[in-house]
Amino acid sequence: MPWQRLVADVGLEIDPDTGVFAYREVWVSVPRQSGKTTLVLAWEVDRCVSWGEPQRVAYTAQTGSSARRKLLEDQVPIVERSSLGTLIRPPRGKVYHSLATPAMVFGGGSRIDVNPTSEASGHGQTIDLAVIDEAWKDEDDRREQAMLPAMRTRPMAQLLGCSTMGTDASVYLNRKVEIGRAAAVEDPGSGIAYFEWSVPEEEDIADPEVWWRYMPALGWTVPQSAVEHEIRTMDVDEFRRASCNQRTGAKKRLIPADLWDAVQDPSAVPEGEPQWGLDVIRNIDGHADAGAIVAASDGKAALVDARPGTGWIVERVVELHRRRGGRVVIDGGGPAAPIADDLEDAGVPVVRLPGGMAVSACGRLYDAIADGKVRVYPSQEMDESAAGLAKKPVGDRFVFSRKVSSSDATPFLALAWAFSRAEAVEEVSPWASFG
Repeated sequence: MPWQRLVADVGLEIDPDTGVFAYREVWVSVPRQSGKTTLVLAWEVDRCVSWGEPQRVAYTAQTGSSARRKLLEDQVPIVERSSLGTLIRPPRGKVYHSLATPAMVFGGGSRIDVNPTSEASGHGQTIDLAVIDEAWKDEDDRREQAMLPAMRTRPMAQLLGCSTMGTDASVYLNRKVEIGRAAAVEDPGSGIAYFEWSVPEEEDIADPEVWWRYMPALGWTVPQSAVEHEIRTMDVDEFRRASCNQRTGAKKRLIPADLWDAVQDPSAVPEGEPQWGLDVIRNIDGHADAGAIVAASDGKAALVDARPGTGWIVERVVELHRRRGGRVVIDGGGPAAPIADDLEDAGVPVVRLPGGMAVSACGRLYDAIADGKVRVYPSQEMDESAAGLAKKPVGDRFVFSRKVSSSDATPFLALAWAFSRAEAVEEVSPWASFG
């Protein structure tokens, strides 16, 4: 397609004075399904088969597993079906399918490797072409920092970045877009080559004439009928991002900000003998060990403590129980279970919510917030926990997820456990003991 030819022609320009690439870094941003994978693969394969010495290509996507799938399920089959297929088949080359080190090795020694996304992944190797695919998912520059040092001694090395636009949370890509747009305006002829096809914010995204002006694959690989279907069925923000290549706001909150703000109350201090919600998280997906304690009674709840680590929890809960009484409520199948054993040994009564009740607790808190039937003492930790909250489906219901949430979910989960128990205690009829 013309847009692919333009990017390749400019991005691979050679500076006649130095004999090296004019652009050390090339960035491309286009709508989804515009032919980005084809361009990236052609760039990679050209590196591997057109040079006099073996070249090393490092391919990365938003996660290591995603990069592995794209290499083995998208790129390898295309090369195998082409006239270059013999170069990656024994005895000349080989495709490695291992989980740890997937790779496409060409006759002559050049190779395309999947690089992990950690900062240390490029250590101990040299890289001639570094590919950062789907950069909109990155909230930091760890992929770039992993590969740039490995390119330092290679005068003809290039970094190729490709992505559809992201959201306000796409910190890394947004910075590259700003730098790239400035470079395009300045047009220095070296350093960074930046290419972007997106619908301007002021244009009508429902107008087919606008689509034809700004969607580079329309009429080539994407029919107009496909875009018409997308705008009728997709969330408008996702249509703007994926189809129009516009930056959008951060992902919608599970607990809308207006509902959360409505239940914030500086006078919401639990009185009497409260229920203590306790939750912890164990070092998963970048979240360090942490714990949180929430008190709840009479429809009011407050975060009592939230700290990194878990070694402080038992002593703190014992202290709170001695002062105020009450029971500690945990997710019986969650990571706080071993701590609950220690609390019981210390004389603190513990309520272990079984799986079904933990699911119900999350749903009841969600409904209580939506209906304004709970008041929460304001705190920054609880605000941050609520803002990044995500859910995990459990049948037709859900629980708040420690693993998927973008923030520390423990304060909010502790709130769910404490509120559910406090609400249950308050609903007990005073006549129940008379049978």
